[in-house]
Amino acid sequence: MLKENLIIDIAKNSIAEKIGIQPGDKLLAINQSIVKDVLDYMFLVTDEEITLDVKKSDGRIVRYKISKDYDDDLGLIFEDGLMDKPRVCKNKCMFCFVDQMPKNMRKSLYVKDDDYRLSFLYGNFITLTNVSEKEIRRIINMKLSPLYVSVHATDDNVRVALMANPKAKGIMDKLTTLVNGGINLHCQLVMVRGVNDGKVLDRSIEDLVSLFPGVISIAAVPVGLTAYREGLAPITPWDGPSSREIIEQIEGWGKRLKEQFGTPLVYASDEFYVMADREVPDAEYYEGFPQIENGVGLIAKLKDEFYSSLSKYRGITPKSKKVSIATGISAYKFIKSLANQIMDNFEIEIAVYAIKNNFFGPSVTVAGLLTGSDLISQLKDKDLGQRLIIPDVMLKEGEDIFLDDKTLDDVKDALGVEVVVSAVNGEDLIKKVIGEI
Repeated sequence: MLKENLIIDIAKNSIAEKIGIQPGDKLLAINQSIVKDVLDYMFLVTDEEITLDVKKSDGRIVRYKISKDYDDDLGLIFEDGLMDKPRVCKNKCMFCFVDQMPKNMRKSLYVKDDDYRLSFLYGNFITLTNVSEKEIRRIINMKLSPLYVSVHATDDNVRVALMANPKAKGIMDKLTTLVNGGINLHCQLVMVRGVNDGKVLDRSIEDLVSLFPGVISIAAVPVGLTAYREGLAPITPWDGPSSREIIEQIEGWGKRLKEQFGTPLVYASDEFYVMADREVPDAEYYEGFPQIENGVGLIAKLKDEFYSSLSKYRGITPKSKKVSIATGISAYKFIKSLANQIMDNFEIEIAVYAIKNNFFGPSVTVAGLLTGSDLISQLKDKDLGQRLIIPDVMLKEGEDIFLDDKTLDDVKDALGVEVVVSAVNGEDLIKKVIGEI
């Protein structure tokens, strides 16, 4: 039976619009090949001569013949961007953040995807525990590179214990096959204190380094722990001394790898530096920030953008006398230092507020997991000036909604102040503070 891919919209002035395809039609095949998912679609539409088999809304099947350049987009917009159901995670990781979330949040937040297609398309981390040999061949044949892999540990026994899944064994075999097939890999190690640190971490790094240059980055990030861990495995949180130890271990590896390969290759996340009360390395250290979305080098990048842009705006009169910035506890000290620099260069008063995460629990300190409710409860009696600035990571991507389903307008109304969203970018922060929006 042919798979029917529902078309919900057509891009204006596109090839699809010109040949008469309409919303509600269903794509059945390209060049008489079934389109299982978006990867098949992306591969098949690169041909310059293609045929589309489309089921019209009245049930007729029409074949369209198209001549185009190889990179021309057809303009079809499908009901599901993946054109298939996402593969879900079958692991029971002791540190899974989804398992630590409170009840009654929006359903999409409880979805645990573990899909190699989403890894290639969007940089989602995958464990490879649900990937078959056939799918590994598909990854190699379609050159789905790079992929982002949650390794956590290369020791089979440790990895199985971390993920509570016997299929977690054999990760190095899978990684080796992918690298030998020309697939580049970004690897992450979610660090659980006393489980995959110390000698286990050394082994993981050593094993992954053996796959260089196929492994192009390795990041160690601390486990995130919320207040909702009832019934879950006990985990010892990271603290200052333990964070300093892991930084020294990773930087030691980085120094040796820099001498051997010309790249540090392995990085500790910014959270470790914050907990250790250590300065993060300069921006150059991170060599293009390969795992910036994983919180690796974010502070260094923001700092570099800020100081390289500051002189550009000197002499501009800010549009407000006083503004406020809300951030997470972990970033407070750094954001406060940037605010002080702005006040030294402009006639403006800036109040920076560290918002405690009462929603997920006090051990969650990053700005990206703060909620509208926490902003409202902790800022409602504060003198916020003419504008409150928040980072865009507090909101759902592309929407003005917080994790607790409070909206930007809800926060504005409750606080009685304009709320301005800044990109996590040093120059944009300056612009939003002085009013050059």
